[in-house]
Amino acid sequence: MTSTTTNMPALSSPATSLDDSATSLPCDPMRPLRVCHLSMTLKTGGLERLLVDYGRFHDASTFELRFAALEDLGQPADDLQRDGFEVDTFSLSRTGKLATIRAIRDYLRLHQIDVLHTHNTYPYFYGAIAGWRAGTPVIVNTQHGRGCGPGLKSLWQFRIANRFGHLVGGVSEDATRLCQEQDRRAASKMRCIWNGIDLARFAFTGPQDVCTAISVGRLSPEKDFATLIRAVAIVAKQVPEFRLQLVGNGAERAALEVLVRDLRIANHVEFLGERQDVPDLLREAGFFAASSRTEGISLTLLEAMAVGLPIVTTSVGGNPEIVVEGATGSLVPPEQPEALAQAILHMISRRSDWPEIGRVARQRVEEHFCIRQMIANYELAYRELYARHGQRLGAAR
Repeated sequence: MTSTTTNMPALSSPATSLDDSATSLPCDPMRPLRVCHLSMTLKTGGLERLLVDYGRFHDASTFELRFAALEDLGQPADDLQRDGFEVDTFSLSRTGKLATIRAIRDYLRLHQIDVLHTHNTYPYFYGAIAGWRAGTPVIVNTQHGRGCGPGLKSLWQFRIANRFGHLVGGVSEDATRLCQEQDRRAASKMRCIWNGIDLARFAFTGPQDVCTAISVGRLSPEKDFATLIRAVAIVAKQVPEFRLQLVGNGAERAALEVLVRDLRIANHVEFLGERQDVPDLLREAGFFAASSRTEGISLTLLEAMAVGLPIVTTSVGGNPEIVVEGATGSLVPPEQPEALAQAILHMISRRSDWPEIGRVARQRVEEHFCIRQMIANYELAYRELYARHGQRLGAAR
């Protein structure tokens, strides 16, 4: 295990209480509960940004947080350290599977972790086995995508981990249903806790009166930016002033740039790469467009709506739980450039309605997708589960 640490300073979603009788039970009065967040990496990404927000908005009077990753560290790890949190990595690729499980077990014991909160199937698998061997009282997992991931390996890892875990939070109703279908024996452990964003960072300004759409995301196959680019080619023939800004990097970038050249729309598509000023870029756009094949809960959609942008996107995963058809934007089937182009053209034709659409979009995010509410829901679950499972470890310790 590699450690890069600093000293830690003193510091409405569909989710419901696991047990109403436990909501008022106090945690150990002698100290805060020790919570460790375990993810695959702490490099750039939506999940990793969310972990930084866990640090910033947790209840420091009740919970003491630390963070660990199975693999690489990056900017989010730096941000967490800057905020005073300890950050560690287990270097999975260099140590091997069994050695990693032992390292996590020893780590959990050393730091007397009360709650292990893993993020997605791979960390859940390693963390749940290690947590069981360490005697960690509470093991919680969040599935940030749709279900446990592709392939039989992910399915079996998920099912094995569920034997030791106490709660699986799906980031959307859709994702939660899929998780339950993938492991019906553990379905009672699963519930929806919608993701949220920092509303202060994405302050409302409303859409600009410009014929420019923006899209933010990793340039990877599941985001299917090729469909969006093909839709732009259709739109540009009817609306020559239309522009699309793509924010993000990834393995698909070179192929997407070739596609733009082949379609002869280089004047209509701008690749902005990885940016640190995403809130400012969103505030300069007219509306947001995306073409994902799959989503859990899209943080970029939430961020765009918080700023006040109308949305055009695909009706996949949790997107229909975010976007209200007609009121906050439009939903179209995935992998259909023509349908997406028609939705974009329709949005352009509603240009005078954009301010009202943006206002309703912001209101929806405020009511249902606030980061503080999301974290409060998980912290409530920590307390309830620790009240059930924590006392038996207390005696052992």
